[in-house]
Amino acid sequence: MLFWLLQHYGHLLESVSARTTGDSRIFLTGRVAAASVTAFVLSIVFGPLAIRWLKSRFRERIASASATLNALHASKQETPTMGGLFVMSAVLLSTLIWGNLQNAFLLLTLSVGILLTAIGAADDWIKQRTTRNGLTARHKLAAQIIVGVVAGIAVFVLQRTDPQAGAIVWPIGSGELALGPWIALWIAFVVVGSANGVNLTDGLDGLAAGCTVFCGAAMTTLVYISGHRELSDYFGVPHVVDSGEVAVTLAALVGAMLGFLWFNCHPADVFMGDAGSLPTGGLLAMAAVISRQELLLVIVGGVFVVETLSVILQVSCFRLTGRRPLRCSPLHNHFVFRGDHENRIVTRFWIASAVLAIIGIACLKLR
Repeated sequence: MLFWLLQHYGHLLESVSARTTGDSRIFLTGRVAAASVTAFVLSIVFGPLAIRWLKSRFRERIASASATLNALHASKQETPTMGGLFVMSAVLLSTLIWGNLQNAFLLLTLSVGILLTAIGAADDWIKQRTTRNGLTARHKLAAQIIVGVVAGIAVFVLQRTDPQAGAIVWPIGSGELALGPWIALWIAFVVVGSANGVNLTDGLDGLAAGCTVFCGAAMTTLVYISGHRELSDYFGVPHVVDSGEVAVTLAALVGAMLGFLWFNCHPADVFMGDAGSLPTGGLLAMAAVISRQELLLVIVGGVFVVETLSVILQVSCFRLTGRRPLRCSPLHNHFVFRGDHENRIVTRFWIASAVLAIIGIACLKLR
């Protein structure tokens, strides 16, 4: 099935890629900066209007499996949610203004963001409008996997003329693991994992948004370098023709998140919801897979990785031993249960995210 899809749709994707003009790189640096500022301004200006609209329709319902956590977060009850809708709208509009819409990588990245926004919005809507707790875990995961696999096939097709296409590149050293067309499954894993990692981190005011700013800034830099022949040669990273255009969307994400953070800082006026967390993780993942820096994303997005692993550890230990190593998972809830103030937890996670972003960029020169 995978090979049939590659052969059947390969010519279509290649025709889109062939229309990409090389002239757009001349002003790419300026457009990346402009996209970030535009998305920030859009979030700041239209944020209050969006929050008022969301407040009349979608309010947070605190209903976790932990009665203690529900009590600790009781003050967050009725806070408007689905704020990710105006964040992603700012990202989309800014990209449409400043991006080269003939670039296949850019269009693919936007498509993944839009589809994951739709999945997250559907999950949030069901939570708000029915007695169900959103989409079933099976349906939600299946929808994300489909998006990830299609994205993986498209990335491989667009890059298959490159000698390094279908390879996982080590973050340190010059080694790589060749997977060929099966790289599509790896890309799907990265997209789904990243989307859910951000989703799990989005539990305290400003936590996921602030970490996204640092991680997004690093990924913007990485995908920009990947698309620039001289810089990619200097840093020893794979040069992926036309991939630098994705930096416009990533920069827009950083700007939009900074604007969202204006309203999401403690005490939050609005929450992101799955409509924001899922596409945020998806956009970060797309920048990583297009620039072949998936393993470096593990370092740069280390906070999201640790939050995900804390849930896996908690569930696994409880099933095997009947005991829980953390007071509550994900990890940030462990510190909430410990009695740490929310601002202290969030600030320290931001610091960790900033340090990991610096380490990730520093790894480039270790090659």
